[in-house]
Amino acid sequence: MRAWIFFLLCLAGKALAAPQEALPDETEVIEDPTTEEPVGANPVQVEVGEFEEPAEDVEEIVAENPCQNHHCKHGKVCEVDDNNSPMCVCQDPSSCPATAGVFEKVCGTDNKTYDSSCHFFATKCTLEGTKKGHKLHLDYIGPCKFIPACLDTELTEFPLRMRDWLKNVLITLYERDEDNNLLTEKQKLKAVPLPWQVKKIHENEKRLEAGDHTVELLARDFEKNYNMYIFPVHWQFGQLDQHPIDG
Repeated sequence: MRAWIFFLLCLAGKALAAPQEALPDETEVIEDPTTEEPVGANPVQVEVGEFEEPAEDVEEIVAENPCQNHHCKHGKVCEVDDNNSPMCVCQDPSSCPATAGVFEKVCGTDNKTYDSSCHFFATKCTLEGTKKGHKLHLDYIGPCKFIPACLDTELTEFPLRMRDWLKNVLITLYERDEDNNLLTEKQKLKAVPLPWQVKKIHENEKRLEAGDHTVELLARDFEKNYNMYIFPVHWQFGQLDQHPIDG
């Protein structure tokens, strides 16, 4: 035991006798300045100026079409002249859209069937300034109907049936004229120069009602009730143009 105590004392004395090691001098540590990366930046170093500047979008200016707001009548189309001014010229009938069926066909007053109204008006435009073009009009929708020559019997019946038809038209106008003013008061009450009145025709119980009557019955009724037929003829004749512009 004493030996151990003596050994420890020797070690302690040796430690006190040894020179203390010098502590290292405190030196000022200068931190290297680092560039602060923006929040959310890619950790991979990107060199500035690597990307090219985006090219500016150049809006293409489209020249306005002079014909855009220039309207032409049926049968004509708009074209631009040498001065870039719009003008209307006759449409080529071959440029008209193809027709889809018979219902698009039209009939002209020349009794000719046209594929469509476009074909008709284009053809009429090409005849502008001519007598034929002046008389050509759209008659009705659909192909032209075949009109055979009148028979001799039909020509004989025509005056009788026409007078009867005019009488029935006048009576119909009188019956529907309460609020429509289809007839003037003069036409209703006084037939000039004849003293027969439409009212009397309407109230006559002996007048022949409208129908498909035989020629013999029409002829007999015309002779018996002459005044009942003559005024409708005079009335219709007065509706005709006194100075027609179409000759």
